[in-house]
Amino acid sequence: MTHGLDVALLVGAAVLLVAVGAVRLSTRLGVPSLLVYLALGVAIGEAGLGIRFDDVDLTRTLGFCALIVIIAEGGLSARWSTLRPVLGMAAALSTVGVVVSILLVGLSVHLLLGLDWRLALLYGAVLSSTDAAAVFATLRRLRLPPRLVATLEAESGMNDAPVVLLVVLLSREGGAGAHPWWYEAGLVGYELVVGALVGFVAGLGGRWALRRAALPSAGLYPIAAVGLTVLAYAAGAVLHASGFLAVYVAGVLLGNGRLPHRQAILGFADGLAWLAQIGLFVLLGLLVSPSRLGSAVLPAVVAGLALVFLARPLSVAVSALPFRFGLREQAFLSWAGLRGAVPIVLATIPLSERVPGADRLFDAVFVLVVIFTLVQTGALAPVARWLRVTAPAEPAEIRVETAPLERMRADLLQLEVPPGSRLAGVHVDELRLPLGAAVTLVLRDGTGFVPGANFRLKSGDSLLIVAAGGVRDETERRLRAISRRGRLARWFGEYGEDRDD
Repeated sequence: MTHGLDVALLVGAAVLLVAVGAVRLSTRLGVPSLLVYLALGVAIGEAGLGIRFDDVDLTRTLGFCALIVIIAEGGLSARWSTLRPVLGMAAALSTVGVVVSILLVGLSVHLLLGLDWRLALLYGAVLSSTDAAAVFATLRRLRLPPRLVATLEAESGMNDAPVVLLVVLLSREGGAGAHPWWYEAGLVGYELVVGALVGFVAGLGGRWALRRAALPSAGLYPIAAVGLTVLAYAAGAVLHASGFLAVYVAGVLLGNGRLPHRQAILGFADGLAWLAQIGLFVLLGLLVSPSRLGSAVLPAVVAGLALVFLARPLSVAVSALPFRFGLREQAFLSWAGLRGAVPIVLATIPLSERVPGADRLFDAVFVLVVIFTLVQTGALAPVARWLRVTAPAEPAEIRVETAPLERMRADLLQLEVPPGSRLAGVHVDELRLPLGAAVTLVLRDGTGFVPGANFRLKSGDSLLIVAAGGVRDETERRLRAISRRGRLARWFGEYGEDRDD
């Protein structure tokens, strides 16, 4: 028994280290890391090293555990100041948009592939959830307007909750028609409302406790913060509510509570999320049978095309009706609805419930995720540039753990001065940053130095800016305003509000 454990640890550690190294390789090659992890799982599975794994129930359980950690990290790192203006749009995408997507994909595969309505709607439900891991990992590498990033991240954090409920309803014996429609709608509403309330209580209570706790080690704060998000999930599940929504709400409240050792908490959560992603994708790669994937290509392509070019654009358009999102923003939101491990995990639900045709659904979803992740993620930056929704002068947060920043409750921002930016030619003192914010370092032509008040910026400069938590938003607005209208931005009535240009 000890020998078996040793071998399992050897294989597990080797896979983990290869996966960590693959992150750098996938970044350099422009290939999404999740595809590398899936390939690792397939390589050590029955078609590679011969490890046979077909425990669907275990995969579903471990997949849900991984999603809890990934969604918790997304909530902890979300900023309420950027999340608040787009909360309505994100909620609409996660509810109305999900329903529209399910119906359109279900109708398409029913008509084109001849599937029965239950299985067709399961295709739509499983594919209607954007993937938190894929969205968080991809968007944070791009310089985009804050409200676009916030909308996509909030949607990916919130839409798992209603989608899981709908997939479970469609997968159980009798399908969603086992009860009257008003009963099913009321049940979904109850689970979402109570899940949000549970997350609110857990986040608010945890924030209050961590601020006042005098824990003997700084390393205990990250453990406690992540533990509180898991507690929110468990409490929601016990109350038959949406645990995933509880996790996200609790994470947002904790992450915006200016907790002690906040940077350590975010770093710990980020590391756990990476571990969860690696384990989840490798496990899903192990579960799949490559010999069956050939027959899944046609349904995968049909469902994927219906999703990308019909269901997703219409769901975004319908959800955006009450909100001020321009056509270019809507087009980018449509393209950037990335799918990753979440649809594959959701596909294990009907598989574990022994729904007829569930094995073909799982294979098709696996193939779709591989194909469309490669295409969509690779084209994300060119599409953003083509639609002119990029924001190269947008400051980006750098996570560092230093005692002075912790005592100041400050954030470290990085700002590039791109070609054509009005920041070029501006002196440092003309930035007029609020009290509590300062340019601490400029990198020019590979050389770093501390700038004086009369230092003039030029294209290609990279700035490090320390901003106290209370003035971070004001600092970002001021920098955004100058990048648009120059040093006299205020004279032109430009105050750097995030908007559709």
